[in-house]
Amino acid sequence: QVQLVESGGGLVQAGGSLRLSCAASGRTFSNYAMGWFLQAPGKEREFVAVISSSGVRTYYADSVKGRFAISRDNAKNTVYLQMNSLKPEDTALYYCAAGMLTSYRPEDFGSWGQGTQVTVSS
Repeated sequence: QVQLVESGGGLVQAGGSLRLSCAASGRTFSNYAMGWFLQAPGKEREFVAVISSSGVRTYYADSVKGRFAISRDNAKNTVYLQMNSLKPEDTALYYCAAGMLTSYRPEDFGSWGQGTQVTVSS
């Protein structure tokens, strides 16, 4: 029901920062929990961060705690992922997703963007 388009990926040196954006279409954007997931070549999609529909609750994967921050601006129908202190291990395709639950499980999200590539060099 909601259409999602990610942007903001690119090539960055280790220790640098990026901010990913996810622009959503639809009148009911504010009703959805929004998540970020990553997928490296040949591997399963992994949870990164999620934010509740109100923005009050946030949860993070252990690997990104203290480095990444998820936020949303419901007035702009946009979700962000601020990525600091980037490591080569963060290199992956990053996906934005919308769902009914503030969950870490990909199966709880029904709408997905096309992904944006993040590459971290040393």
